[in-house]
Amino acid sequence: MIGNAVHIAKIATGEQEETTLQQPAKRNSGLAGAKARQESTTPEQREEIARRAANARWE
Repeated sequence: MIGNAVHIAKIATGEQEETTLQQPAKRNSGLAGAKARQESTTPEQREEIARRAANARWE
């Protein structure tokens, strides 16, 4: 938290330029993989995957 405050102060005083965060390439490839998985599985398979994931979260 202190590091962020120092960073903001440096931006405010002009010591450092403000930067924007870029979406990492992993995020884009993950979205592509999710779409491919959805297209390659049946609704019943996706339901079973979701059921197992929910059970794992609640255990």
